Amino acid sequence: MKIFTIIISVIALGLMAFNITQVNFSAPFEGQSTVALITIVASLCVIVMMSILRVSKRIEQKVKESKNV
Repeated sequence: MKIFTIIISVIALGLMAFNITQVNFSAPFEGQSTVALITIVASLCVIVMMSILRVSKRIEQKVKESKNV
């Protein structure tokens, strides 16, 4: 699961980097720039969700270890 979350985060980072190059900074809310901005925000959401998943799995593992002791 850890490798899966890392791969998804790297893909989201790459997608975000690509879409940053697509934004027209003189008119960021017109045309294709809007789509790029939405994709950047979606990629940030994916990165945050994968981080939360990794932390929750780590907490779950610690709880299981403490129950076994």
